[in-house]
Amino acid sequence: MARNSLSITDNRTGENYELEITDGAVRALDLRQIKTSADDFGLITYDPGFSNTASCKSRITFIDGGKGILRYRGYPIEQLAEKVPFTDVTYLIFEGELPDSEQSGTWANAIAELCLPPEGIKRIVSGFHHDSLPMAMLMSTVSALSGFYPEGRNLADQQIRRRQLLRLIAQAPALAAYIYRFKKDLPWVEPRSDLPFTRNFMRMLFHTTGADYQPDPVLENALDVLFVLHADHEQNCSANAMRSVGSSRPDPYLAAGAAVGALAGPLHGGANEAVLRMLDEIGSRDRVEQHIERVKRGEVRLMGFGHRVYKNYDPRAKIIKRLAEQVFEVTGTNPLLDIALALEKIALQDDYFVKRKLYPNVDFYSGLIYQAMGFPSWMFPMLFAVARMSGWVSQWEELMRDKEQRIARPRQVYLGSPRRDVE
Repeated sequence: MARNSLSITDNRTGENYELEITDGAVRALDLRQIKTSADDFGLITYDPGFSNTASCKSRITFIDGGKGILRYRGYPIEQLAEKVPFTDVTYLIFEGELPDSEQSGTWANAIAELCLPPEGIKRIVSGFHHDSLPMAMLMSTVSALSGFYPEGRNLADQQIRRRQLLRLIAQAPALAAYIYRFKKDLPWVEPRSDLPFTRNFMRMLFHTTGADYQPDPVLENALDVLFVLHADHEQNCSANAMRSVGSSRPDPYLAAGAAVGALAGPLHGGANEAVLRMLDEIGSRDRVEQHIERVKRGEVRLMGFGHRVYKNYDPRAKIIKRLAEQVFEVTGTNPLLDIALALEKIALQDDYFVKRKLYPNVDFYSGLIYQAMGFPSWMFPMLFAVARMSGWVSQWEELMRDKEQRIARPRQVYLGSPRRDVE
């Protein structure tokens, strides 16, 4: 009978070792026993970017990149996007199960009651220049909540922890809306606790004087679905930042600020902005093939294609492509859509991209939808952050409950000078 273990022969010494395999993984510390001598530190692994290293055990999100599968707590993303509103998805990610009608109402009310940020947040936002980077402003305001809610440092009390995490989910839309209104030189619009999550957010963004803002139901649903698609995505860069900073046990506001900073990078939350810039640079359908050839020559990148974990069509991209059709029926077709469709068609048939398993990802069409709905491109990463806050806080809470977790402190492979003396 096969043993659930890995046998290793160290060719440097001829020694044999047997490492236990648990849940498809070997423990990195088990490698430390592999030494060339008694004073040898022991073997470590070198894995830039954590390409094949698990930093935690999680029950939240499952991804099979080869098959194009994404599930929250076991539920396929396709079903959640079609049938479950965003606030119920946040409950699912945090609590582990879909809520019944009573739990759904209680959860939504708990979020609504905490949706108003401290008044001092407006002074922080107003202290920035109007051309400041929006994600820098969001990172600052999220982190600043730590100063307004000092009880958040009491990590031992589960109920206090829960309240801070709900507050982060609840106030993220208002923080983003305050930044949007400031940059647009518009008066503040306060959140309303009697409105659904996504409608409340849209009102804070787009309400003007006169009649109260009422979003088009198709656009409201589209934004809600986009929030569902972005709610969590396993151990991505920003979730890893949330966990890594959280491992030193600051309050969750400071850890969430770090996650916002990670999301601000163009390789993470800014990717859909890059897609729009690419489509603008292509300019017309008849220049698509020319751009494809430039990509193959290594002159430019094909933005919105390929993903670190998906080696198949990103399941979120399929949903967003269908969603775009509904949105454009209301807003009118985005002229860049024709370029995007032509680009996708050629790329999916070209051996160069097929062999490299480069398929459209979530960023390829999401920017087109956001743009059609009236969001400036600098707003895109903040929309991502509003949705992803639910995933971040769920990852953080899972970290807090994991007794195996320790402060994040990776090893390094030192390549510098050996000891030398100052003469």
